[in-house]
Amino acid sequence: MQRTKRLQCVTPSVSATLSTQAKEMKSSGIDVCIFSVGEPDFDTPVHIKQAAKQALDRGKTKYSPPAGHPRFRELIADKLRRENQLAYQAENIIVTNGGKQSLFNLILALIEAGDEVIIPSPYWTSYPEIVKLANGISVIISTQAENDYKITAQQLQKAISSQTKLLILNSPGNPTGNVYSEAEIRSLAEVVLEHNLFVVSDEIYEKIIYKGATHLSIGAVNQEMLHHTAVSGGLSKSHAMTGWRLGYIAAPIPVIQDMIAIQSHSTSGVCTFAQYGGIAALEGSQDCVSQMLEAYTERRQYVLKTLATISNLDCSSPQGAFYVFIDISQTGLTSVEFANALLTEQKVAVVPGAAYGVDNCIRLSYATNLDSLKKGLDRLANFRALLN
Repeated sequence: MQRTKRLQCVTPSVSATLSTQAKEMKSSGIDVCIFSVGEPDFDTPVHIKQAAKQALDRGKTKYSPPAGHPRFRELIADKLRRENQLAYQAENIIVTNGGKQSLFNLILALIEAGDEVIIPSPYWTSYPEIVKLANGISVIISTQAENDYKITAQQLQKAISSQTKLLILNSPGNPTGNVYSEAEIRSLAEVVLEHNLFVVSDEIYEKIIYKGATHLSIGAVNQEMLHHTAVSGGLSKSHAMTGWRLGYIAAPIPVIQDMIAIQSHSTSGVCTFAQYGGIAALEGSQDCVSQMLEAYTERRQYVLKTLATISNLDCSSPQGAFYVFIDISQTGLTSVEFANALLTEQKVAVVPGAAYGVDNCIRLSYATNLDSLKKGLDRLANFRALLN
């Protein structure tokens, strides 16, 4: 059977493919250092797991409302008002099967054939693929390492056409770890409002921000901007809950209603007892989040210090998330060649920058323990030395 035209233009996730390959090697007994996974290595905090277990014991195994458990929606809205200065209510929230589905549903609700979506590059690998599935057109804007891979207001202004409908903004960013400053966010908001665009702000890494950086959600710039904004978030990165599939999006009510309609005919509501874990995550102590951030901070310092000793590998200091985006252009290899050789010869898994639209870089995740980082970075140094 021939593939549909919709799928003929969609490529599988490179990061997921490489991670699967590395895990298969590891399960077969090969000593692989896996730095390709964007997943906290910590276990989900005990009080969250206990809440889900208790929900199971109480028979919370029936269908959830398509938009999510009412209490969970209330807590998400409360969190966004309290921490992000975003004036959302429960009816502005939809709970989704992970952050990825929140973006998929939103783009499907907003984008029609021929609509343009502006995506700064490097970008999270799924953004252009989701736009393709919605029959939209991705307008990729290249950013520069000198500006920490952030799109400027001038670049945004220049990229806008009569077909432009949406801007995808990701801060803290994957794969670079960049964080937009307040001034940069406000400048972008001015352009968005001038052209009556809509923006989706992917803030899944908002809890992983390092000293010296601050996070401002673009919807908090002013009330008008709030009406032009959707905020995508979740608990996967902040609370080590990747497998729970608890994402959400906050947006104007008409947009949320359209997303509920889509979700009601696709996945329906998110797993009921998992949402009780999400409720516990938001109601309970946030010490676990702080403790994970302390560990990421230590790992970040070690990675940056070690990379500085390896010749001809350059990277800027990430201000958020748990990645470094390493420029390998001086090696003469493409990112795919570099990543494949590194995995084959040194048993270190990273993601080629080509997956994110930049073929002269690789992404290394330090969401793993220090011993693995030390071993893997030693192997990376050996690999780099052998290229001379």
